[in-house]
Amino acid sequence: MPSDRALPPAPPPAPEAADPPGRHGLLRRLGPGLVTGAADDDPSGLGTYTQIGARFGYALGWTLLLSWPLMAAIQEACARIGCITGQGLAGALRRHAPGWALWPAVALLVVANVVNLAADLGAMAAAASGLVVGGPRWLWAVAFGLLCVWVPAWLDYRRYAATLRWLTLALLAYPAVALLAGVEWRAALTGLALPRLPGGWDALEALVAVLGTTISPYLFFWQASLEAEERRARTGGSAGGTEPPAALRAELRRIRFDTVAGMGISNLVGWFVVVAAAATLHAAGRHEIGTVAEAAEALRPLAGDAAGLLFALGLIGTGMLALPAFAASIAYAVEEAAGWREQGGLDRPFRKARGFYALMALVVAMGGVAEPLGLDPVRALYWAAVVNGLLAPPLMAAVMWLSDDPRVVGPECRLPGWLRLLGWLATLAMGAAAAALVLAWLR
Repeated sequence: MPSDRALPPAPPPAPEAADPPGRHGLLRRLGPGLVTGAADDDPSGLGTYTQIGARFGYALGWTLLLSWPLMAAIQEACARIGCITGQGLAGALRRHAPGWALWPAVALLVVANVVNLAADLGAMAAAASGLVVGGPRWLWAVAFGLLCVWVPAWLDYRRYAATLRWLTLALLAYPAVALLAGVEWRAALTGLALPRLPGGWDALEALVAVLGTTISPYLFFWQASLEAEERRARTGGSAGGTEPPAALRAELRRIRFDTVAGMGISNLVGWFVVVAAAATLHAAGRHEIGTVAEAAEALRPLAGDAAGLLFALGLIGTGMLALPAFAASIAYAVEEAAGWREQGGLDRPFRKARGFYALMALVVAMGGVAEPLGLDPVRALYWAAVVNGLLAPPLMAAVMWLSDDPRVVGPECRLPGWLRLLGWLATLAMGAAAAALVLAWLR
């Protein structure tokens, strides 16, 4: 019988089982999905969740649980398009969709993003002027608008985003409030598990707002573009670069984990915002909030007189993380739709992507025009979410079509059956809620 020394060496692991370099460990598996989830808790989301908790108490907590798998399915479909093709959504539409479908999709994105950006800028300016250091709101709006374009243009965006995420840690105050403010946990868990719409069409409007602020059009283009940049980096800077099948399958597994985790964290934070507002504002009989100072009162059980400062830090931090995403997603979409060869991106400095950053500046300027109108900042955030909910369904249908078309992703990378079902269910749910709200308005 041969000794152990005579045995041949064990074969190396099969390529299918190997992860790509640099993907080992939990944190290394989190990337564009986590960034997208963090950007989703932007001022529009924060204002919407606070408004819903104040108006309906715990009753609509289930909307955050419902939107998690629907949001994760759509975002994974977007990410797969970018990862497999090395192009964003607009680039894929340009190559594979009829010409009449491309620019209307980009137009929907522009409308949704400009409305959202205007609402976020106004709320951030109101927080800075009313809760932190004072000064005119318009001046703060201009300053934040300039910063969200200038800083990514001259600094590495990943480092910029990592820095800003420390500010978004202020959002962790909401789970702490839930522990300190005497939450009625039976009512909170019932609201999480039992779907109902109290309050007629007002609750229907709130449902569309929640779906619109979680399943937002800009996130579709944003995550697809981030994954496309990752693909180009792996294949030497070329969208058409080849990638071994085993490495591609490993990336798709990473995308699933990254997306489910990122969207789950985003929605969990959103639920705690609803719960904190319900336990404080709604319980005190304050069912309507119109200013950022009133919204900040939800943090008073934890922070006391510093509630306004803590709220402002969270609002401004999430806003400065999301504003470049709003502007950049439009810039990515316009560049890809126009077929510009030398495409820019947040991974390139200003000198190599002047056109890209010029488009970002134009989008921010369009959003900043709304600030002098003196809109109610919190209500503007809420209505921005409603607009997102109304405009998202046709874009979601385009995402599902592209991500399952073998001409786009290849016959071996089409969506699994369960993911296809969940994605179309998300599209139909969003479309049905939007249609029902429009009919309720007309009546």
